[in-house]
Amino acid sequence: MDLETMKRKYAYTLARVGLNVQKGQTVLVEAAIEGWQFASLFAEECYKLGAGNVVVNYLDQASLKVAAHYRPDEDVRRVEDWERSMYQKYLDEGACYVRLEGVNPQLMEGVSEKESNAIFAHVDGVRNIMRKASREKHCQWLIAMVPTVEWAEYILEKKGEEALRELWEILLKLCYIDEDNDVVKTWEELHAQKAARGKAVDALKLTKLHYTAGNGTDLTVGLTPWSKFGHEGAPAIPFTPNIPTEEICTTPAKYETNGVVYASRPLVLGGKKIENFGFRFEKGKVVEVLAGAGKEMLEALVATDENAGYLGEAALVEYHSPISMSGLVYYTTLIDENASCHLALGRGLNSSPAGHPDLFNDSTIHIDFMIGTPDMKIVGTTEDGREVEIFRNGDFAL
Repeated sequence: MDLETMKRKYAYTLARVGLNVQKGQTVLVEAAIEGWQFASLFAEECYKLGAGNVVVNYLDQASLKVAAHYRPDEDVRRVEDWERSMYQKYLDEGACYVRLEGVNPQLMEGVSEKESNAIFAHVDGVRNIMRKASREKHCQWLIAMVPTVEWAEYILEKKGEEALRELWEILLKLCYIDEDNDVVKTWEELHAQKAARGKAVDALKLTKLHYTAGNGTDLTVGLTPWSKFGHEGAPAIPFTPNIPTEEICTTPAKYETNGVVYASRPLVLGGKKIENFGFRFEKGKVVEVLAGAGKEMLEALVATDENAGYLGEAALVEYHSPISMSGLVYYTTLIDENASCHLALGRGLNSSPAGHPDLFNDSTIHIDFMIGTPDMKIVGTTEDGREVEIFRNGDFAL
């Protein structure tokens, strides 16, 4: 495999399949500073598709770490007016946006939970500018990964360039990119498969999902007639918001989640990883954080605003998905969430339908956490009271 050629094919996939960049369109890029070389490659592929401008802004977590140690907490958290006006100008003119995330799982070791919370609040606040545009202006958006040496060494038993090359090869496989395939056709087929599965779940007309697993998870999540796992119609500009992706997902009823759920994979917040945690829900809201290390961060997360402790997403992903079967924990939500079923605290994927205010949750945050296990069982209840097994032993039973 000529890795440099494959990196370019990956960049093309993100620009064409992911964003579907239109002629004359501006592309806003948030790129991890460690991935600057790939960011340039990606920008070139966008220009080849006809982009009018590619504006790259680098996320420098190391500098944020220093700032969080010395600056007042409220100053670190604040999104400056110039940041808002810069992004908003381009978004008002029809820009699309992408996050090219790089991971350094050890960067925030030794940083206090308070400082990590401040870093997360600032970064998430900037990203909320783009998220708002995606909801209101329906612009294309994408989250994708860029391998880094630090990330590769952390999750693989190799060092330096050898580790980095292997991680690139793994990522390409997870994104269904090989030397010979037509990536546009490949992803069209993948979209069709997921659409069919979502349509099959929606045909059951479910009112709730009951999750159980041997780790103690026993959770009921309520659904509404508008909680669709399939998506009818197509956006004006088709795009793929996450690459890789294996999920079908929906927005649950705001006040109808009850029980206990435990995470099956680590969560990374503000650059710090939190493991072995869970939540207890009553009438839709988190009433107890179940955790040792990281409890303070999770409690601060669900207290971000009045709705941060409610669910905004329920996603179905087979445990025996390609990502899970790779045998790795990636310490990044984009990939780890596609290794198993997951839920998200905070903002719903959809806004509440007209005439039904507060049916779906709204919040300044949207944080996914993974719950799927090899023994997970999910039983759905239909409108007419029938129980249907949706998941058995971690995978679809339909």
